[in-house]
Amino acid sequence: MGLLHEAALEARGLYPELFSPDAPMATNAPLGPRSVYLLAWQGEACVACGAIQPLGDPATTTIGEVRRMYVLKTARRGGLAQALLRQLEQQARELGFRTLRLETGYRQQPAMALYEAAGYSRIDPFGPYIGDPTSVCFEKPLG
Repeated sequence: MGLLHEAALEARGLYPELFSPDAPMATNAPLGPRSVYLLAWQGEACVACGAIQPLGDPATTTIGEVRRMYVLKTARRGGLAQALLRQLEQQARELGFRTLRLETGYRQQPAMALYEAAGYSRIDPFGPYIGDPTSVCFEKPLG
């Protein structure tokens, strides 16, 4: 089973009130300009992913959004999420972003702890997350 499918199943378990049983699973749109999608492997198995996309006009924005951060349950607690996030931050710098933002759900305490430990600060919801009571948003200047 693919990472996005596993992530969607986990989200449906955490937030069953938000998903109808027949709702389609998430997919990834093709990467646009100044976007990156990273995968982490353990041997032959793809066990983690994360992405960055520009917030706003890809040609001019200095703000990127971290998306699709996910580590399979069997690969957690080994430092993969921290390593993946650091690599995403490095890629963001190379792409010219000065700030990263992200959104996670309010029931995802381990994710929030990861982001806070990595220097992200809580901010008001942005973009499509405005008005979503399940969203918790973070931001980090890349310096």
